[in-house]
Amino acid sequence: MKHFLNYWIKDFFEYIGLLFSHFVKYYLSPKFAVFESFKSLLVGKMYQHRGKNAQLFVNAAMVTVMVVGIAFGPSLVTNDSQTQAVLASGFRSKFVFAEEGTGTGGSQVLGLTTDAQMTVDPLTQVSDKPRADVFEYTVEDGDTLAAIAKKFGVDTDSIKWLNSGLNEKKIKPGTVMKIPPVTGVMHTVKSGETVYSIAKRYNVSAQAIVDFPFNEFSNDETFALAIGQEIVVPDGEMPEEIITSPRSNLANTLTPNAGAVSATGSWIWPAAGTITQWYKAWHKGLDIANRSGGNILAADSGTVIVAGWPDNSGYGNRVMIDHGNGYKTLYAHMSKIAVTVGQTVKRGNVIGQMGSTGRSTGTHLHFEIRSDAGNRDPIGVLK
Repeated sequence: MKHFLNYWIKDFFEYIGLLFSHFVKYYLSPKFAVFESFKSLLVGKMYQHRGKNAQLFVNAAMVTVMVVGIAFGPSLVTNDSQTQAVLASGFRSKFVFAEEGTGTGGSQVLGLTTDAQMTVDPLTQVSDKPRADVFEYTVEDGDTLAAIAKKFGVDTDSIKWLNSGLNEKKIKPGTVMKIPPVTGVMHTVKSGETVYSIAKRYNVSAQAIVDFPFNEFSNDETFALAIGQEIVVPDGEMPEEIITSPRSNLANTLTPNAGAVSATGSWIWPAAGTITQWYKAWHKGLDIANRSGGNILAADSGTVIVAGWPDNSGYGNRVMIDHGNGYKTLYAHMSKIAVTVGQTVKRGNVIGQMGSTGRSTGTHLHFEIRSDAGNRDPIGVLK
């Protein structure tokens, strides 16, 4: 029995081997022969036109690399988490159809939705590109000097320097202030000044002034400046003005007491000269300059209530007159004072001499007309 089983197993495997040989010989060999023939033909053709085909494959490969680079390059080279989030939200964006109206007759509008949530700075900022000119800005509700400076890309000092007398704690909506083009100083050229002297004054290099694109020169080779032109001093620092006090503030000849007086209600010019600064929101008076100095006159009759420099403030030597009709006048930066507190003066009386004491950069008179309702623009009432 055992011998019979071994014989049967041997015959079975012999049968399977003959069957496989038959299958290979009559079924697979012809197909492999056809495949080999086709392959040989294809290789021969490609070999014959190898230059042309090579160029075709190179071009195809380059196009493929470009497409892959454009499609997936940003996501492969960017590690910044915020950028990845924006890119991811862009890829997640999808077009949806939002039905407009109700019922089956409603029209459909193509819309774009995205999962991205964008955080927007509530402060509207102006362009970072430098401006050529000073910009006049009207203060709005909620504005602070720091917020305005940030909006225009300058620092608060630059705004203060350009707006003499500006009090950042008293900024009110509707106030108009000047904004410099860049952080720094706006300078009006005076006689004898050069790029180098101006640069030294404001602690910057002359090259910084020359390089500012909107500064113009009367001679581009020597960088000559014209008297009266305004130039920008980028990153300039305003030098501190030295408050000076004269040895004696009393004039050699004092104006005598005028006795009983009453205001006329008509104002005369308190000094002769040129107006160098007009009445503005941040400059509550009128500046009248005269290199030769000269007499300062009482604009109207009244009683002297201030005469001297009592507080060492920027007004310097000053006289204040109470006119008894709700108005007071202030005369500041005097070199000499010709009246005393308590005396009376008539309209046109000499009360002192023009000077440059206190916070002053040159000989001039700072003149104010004050009342309980606020300061008044002198230019509208002086005769």
